[in-house]
Amino acid sequence: MPPTAPQRLFSRGTFPEASRVAAILRAETTGGALLILGATIALVWANTPWSSTYADLRELRVGPASLNLDLTLGTWAADGLLAIFFFVAGLELKREFVAGDLRDPRRAAVPVAAAIGGMVVPALMFVAWNLGADGALRGWAIPTATDIAFAVAVLAVISTHLPTGLRTFLLTLAVVDDLLAITIIAIFYTADLDLLFLALAVLPIAAFAVLVQRRIRSPWLLVPLAVVAWALVHESGVHATVAGVLLGFTVPVLRSDAAGGPDAGPGLAEHLEHLVRPLSAGVAVPVFAFFAAGVTVGGLSGLVESLRDPVALGIVSGLVVGKTIGIAGSTWLLSTFTRADLDDELTWVDVIGMSMLAGIGFTVSLLIGELAFGPGSERDDHVKVGVLVGSLVAAVVASAILRTRNRVYRRLHEQEGVDSDADGIPDVYQRGETP
Repeated sequence: MPPTAPQRLFSRGTFPEASRVAAILRAETTGGALLILGATIALVWANTPWSSTYADLRELRVGPASLNLDLTLGTWAADGLLAIFFFVAGLELKREFVAGDLRDPRRAAVPVAAAIGGMVVPALMFVAWNLGADGALRGWAIPTATDIAFAVAVLAVISTHLPTGLRTFLLTLAVVDDLLAITIIAIFYTADLDLLFLALAVLPIAAFAVLVQRRIRSPWLLVPLAVVAWALVHESGVHATVAGVLLGFTVPVLRSDAAGGPDAGPGLAEHLEHLVRPLSAGVAVPVFAFFAAGVTVGGLSGLVESLRDPVALGIVSGLVVGKTIGIAGSTWLLSTFTRADLDDELTWVDVIGMSMLAGIGFTVSLLIGELAFGPGSERDDHVKVGVLVGSLVAAVVASAILRTRNRVYRRLHEQEGVDSDADGIPDVYQRGETP
């Protein structure tokens, strides 16, 4: 008789944690730690007597005015450096669609549904808090994003014995989340669209595509084309980070056009990701966090005042409650009304803990907040407080749940030992017991 609690959502082996995924997790862990460091420095600095120097630094303008690129350092971080982050995201998405879990619609159904649920429910909660508020609904998408670098960094600290399927589920869900967030930014947060510049941007993107399809790796050719494409997309009114995604999508994943041919294997996408990821995780995201997280709270009274704004309340409730209900609820619906089953390794408590961990929204949430309300505005400050508080609460509660589960799995490992077979699955799982 099939198991009832927990039901299997993925058959064992559906999402094997290959070395590529492990490498991504390690890199994201480092990036998450640097992200936290950058945000902490900015938050502390912005709440000291020297807060004006932080604001002056963020508003410092650099760049050629003749090209309309005399932007503030904060804008350069959000529009420029994050394009590098989204380029890596584009490479990851392309690889997942071509050679990863998302290439099979049946295997992709669960993380896709979980990601959609994890975005729809927080958005609805934000809207419920802000119905009738003047202009506030423009920020509906703020609590929909999951910060994978931050979330994986937290998971890596507490997950010494948690099932690898939990990590893989979080990573796959976050890939889909990134794609949906990119789509939202492109569609809903493009104010003025200049079709001429958008059409011109097609030319360097097409040239970039031709070169990478021919497996040409020269940075002297690829980097200038990428910069020109970014500048033209920026001038078109579409958020410039979209250029990074489009460029990432052009890069081939396999060595051979024939996926099953003898030359098939890791291609240029993996090579470029290997080169660019340290720049993204080590520089682009932490610097963006530094310029985005520096909000002057004004002590406890200022924090309370910010959290009275329905915008901040909508963000906090969306990240903490909405993400949990959306992801875990979508997973439960699929396991109840379809043939999808929960992996033998996982219990529903694991899924709920992971769903709450996905409520850590930072990089993209702060970016959408700036696009919705304008950087430096009072409401944007309230957005930052909401994102920081919501992410912190989600991280703390998820950590408490998952650390408890980690102790359970550790005891099981100590009592039962780990099977030495090739699959590496603990004996307790092979006997069908539920931790």
